[in-house]
Amino acid sequence: MSGPSDFSRRDFLAKGVRGGAGAATLSSLSFLMRPERVFGANDRVRIAVAGIRGQGFEHIRGWSGEPNVEVAAVCDVDENVLGQRLADMEKKGLPKPKTYTDIRRMLEDKSIDAVSIAAPNHWHSLMGIWACQAGKDIYVEKPCSHNLWEGRQLVRAAKKYNRVAMHGTQGRSAGGYLEGIRQLRAELIGEVYMARGLCFKWRDTIGKAKEEPVPAGVHYDLWTGPAPAKPFTKSRFHYNWHWIWDTGNGDIGNQGVHELDMARWGLGVGLPNKISALGGHFMFDDDQETPNALNASFEYNRADGKRKLLVFEVRHWLTNTEAEIGMPGFGAGAQALPGIAGQASRQQPKAMCGNLYYGSKGYLAMAGYDTYKSWLGENQEPGPTLTQGHNRWANFVAVVRSRQFEKLNAPIEEGHISSALIHLANASYRLGRTLNFDPSTEQVIGDEEANRLLRGTYREPYVVPEQI
Repeated sequence: MSGPSDFSRRDFLAKGVRGGAGAATLSSLSFLMRPERVFGANDRVRIAVAGIRGQGFEHIRGWSGEPNVEVAAVCDVDENVLGQRLADMEKKGLPKPKTYTDIRRMLEDKSIDAVSIAAPNHWHSLMGIWACQAGKDIYVEKPCSHNLWEGRQLVRAAKKYNRVAMHGTQGRSAGGYLEGIRQLRAELIGEVYMARGLCFKWRDTIGKAKEEPVPAGVHYDLWTGPAPAKPFTKSRFHYNWHWIWDTGNGDIGNQGVHELDMARWGLGVGLPNKISALGGHFMFDDDQETPNALNASFEYNRADGKRKLLVFEVRHWLTNTEAEIGMPGFGAGAQALPGIAGQASRQQPKAMCGNLYYGSKGYLAMAGYDTYKSWLGENQEPGPTLTQGHNRWANFVAVVRSRQFEKLNAPIEEGHISSALIHLANASYRLGRTLNFDPSTEQVIGDEEANRLLRGTYREPYVVPEQI
């Protein structure tokens, strides 16, 4: 094996981690790995955040609020964002972190214990795998993958390198949600046969954008990463990347993954047997590629012969309320709207995101990352309810310190399964047909076109490795 003098750490990471025969991987270059760190009670956990424009800054705030945790480094391909976030951190009195534009450079720092990944979706799995191979624990924003295959590769990497790997579905850390799940398992509403995930958000048009020069300070090739190289437009860049297939997964893979994860958890199921999705891009003539209205159904044929149904819906414009979700005190997004024809103003939500569970004795709803409510019997009498928040940051840090992996609230395996539902629904929608799926092999039965779509493609050198 080549030593550091023959093949440097910097040379390796600059080339990227590639799959295929003869490819260099961190597992074959042991000098890149650091010894497992044992934390003392007062030792600081040093975390690096990758992608800090939007949700990544929430990561910075979250980690900085935990005792004996330091945001030691930040990484973003937009130097303008880096400058703004450094100023924001200074205003908050936070220590100045190291800064990077290339995550491969950041992974060279052996003093970093964990990487918190909030880059665009098409980077999640690859960054996570690279970080695992570099000996870092990982917190990966939802969805943990841009396609189904790479999500499984990320799970394999976390297991092989013995890394703490947490998924950004924070509902699994919420006291209200945890109690709601306990009540479902205790059959408060009887046998649960169906769950619905709702993602209703007021999403305006993204318009049409012309090709233009890459803005100063933006490392656009790094931003593009595994995706196909295409000219710069604002429709493909900050936040709008969610609605472009090369980089995002639509709203089912944005807000929707939270609701899919909780719906699946409450229903007590994993990967489905049959998937069917219908929808479209309605109302706007713009650059958005993903649907802004989508209805997806997932059928489960359990070994005990009982069938379960999970239903998910994206709605992008005007909406109504269901089971009080979205109204004040139950989920975010409610605000006063003008009255109609002289009527008084009324409360209706600008967003309605949450979950409904249907059983033989009633129904139960969850929303807001903190609340569950129930209604029981034929007359739908109000039943038990609880509002209690979450601290996903504390859970991750505790497991990083203890290495008690079983105490992780949102393990990457569960994140992969919930993310897989996104990819299966989008594949069914894009291909215009129902998919029959084998959960044991994670392959669509008799449909190679679907399997290719669920496999994705990569641009050198930003390639998810075939062999982990």
